[in-house]
Amino acid sequence: MKMWSGRFRQPLNPEFENWQRSFEFDCRLLECELEASAAHARALEKTGVLSADELAKVLDGLEQIGERVADSAELLNDPEAEDIHHFVEKQLVGLIGDVGYKLHSGRSRNEQIATDLRLYTRAACDEIGAALNNLAETLLDRAEQAGNAVIPAYTHMQRAEPVLVAHWLLAYVEMLLRDIERLEDCRKRLNVCPLGSGAVTGSTLPLDRELMSSELGFEGPTANSIDATSDRDFALEFVNALSLLALHLSRWAEEMLLFSTQEYGFIHLPEAYSTGSSAMPQKMNGDLLELVRGKAARVIGDATSLLISLKGLPLAYNKDLQETQEPLFHATETVVSLLPLVTGWMQSVHFNFERMQNAAQTGYMNAFAAATYLVRKGVSFRIAHGQIGKAVRLALDKQCELQGLRLDDLHAIDNHFADDFYDFVKLEKVLAIHEVPGGTAPARVQQAIITARKKLSSACEEAHAHA
Repeated sequence: MKMWSGRFRQPLNPEFENWQRSFEFDCRLLECELEASAAHARALEKTGVLSADELAKVLDGLEQIGERVADSAELLNDPEAEDIHHFVEKQLVGLIGDVGYKLHSGRSRNEQIATDLRLYTRAACDEIGAALNNLAETLLDRAEQAGNAVIPAYTHMQRAEPVLVAHWLLAYVEMLLRDIERLEDCRKRLNVCPLGSGAVTGSTLPLDRELMSSELGFEGPTANSIDATSDRDFALEFVNALSLLALHLSRWAEEMLLFSTQEYGFIHLPEAYSTGSSAMPQKMNGDLLELVRGKAARVIGDATSLLISLKGLPLAYNKDLQETQEPLFHATETVVSLLPLVTGWMQSVHFNFERMQNAAQTGYMNAFAAATYLVRKGVSFRIAHGQIGKAVRLALDKQCELQGLRLDDLHAIDNHFADDFYDFVKLEKVLAIHEVPGGTAPARVQQAIITARKKLSSACEEAHAHA
């Protein structure tokens, strides 16, 4: 029996009926639906709609539904169920009889789906936050293991200055820390309970909304029934956060792909996360990296789909909102599945520190340090910049690095050069002069690792507080 069929004389067109069903994808919300229904049942008992005995039957029936589906997912192959709410009602009535129909007293599917989606998104924030923490910890471990190894930093895809490998990896940690913070912030904002909002104007029964909110772990009830049943900001905010995360992972994947090429040779792809060519026996392809890059586009597409679905909807609930579920589910499941793989990849990848070190000492990447040398001798930076530019041009002509120029060559450019210049532009000195917070000086990088671990630990503690 349909949940709404009393007013209708004719049955639905069979093709339309099948086409408009959401059960195929909203069956993912079963656990959320059972949890929310149990909270609603307890509130109904307090109003006298359910007796204590009926409440016990309803709660037992809801528990049985969860157990039966866990034992056999085939139960979800229900061609009659219109959505997850209809499915649970059907199953409940089948288990405990007509008292199961009482559960829908004082509520609407509009508030049910709004509640289920909040529960789903809240759980996803927690799961993805934990996976991000693991990935960030792995990056920090690899940063510590790298010690004082050096790699070129790039701007405009051209070698710029040498940096510690640890400093390079910490850049990705900073991205992930922002992703963790965004998810935590999103979680706080979504953590209010729509139950009791009815279809649009609030329940017709004096339900204890504070009780239902508390039982479901929400901070409190939503403030406005119209907004509560039509709001999907939380889903959009969450998927937008995932799209930024996916963008960060895509940038990481692109850089790792570049650095794994023979032209760079900075890393060796881990075989466990790579594949070969069906035609060329020598090939090893970074398929995990390429798929991370590709799946990022789909997650970003999910955020766009949500925006466009919502942009023209009047208040309150509209059937269009059904279309916001699949982008939410897809973005969540994509990110949940790829984060452990990215973590495993980072744990397995081999860095070619020797190749990195050699690359970091060629291409005049100590030129900025050389200009700083003149500045410390009292030359204005703009003049120093020009003088070092001349020195680079001379070194290009002589096919050597700056430190390969003779002192008389340097004196011909600027009389502030002295013998101490050659020590100043050595790799370890070039790194050390970046002695500012956030810089690549070894002592600063070590402190940055400690600080990042503290931030992750704090985020982990906050996540445990939600459990």
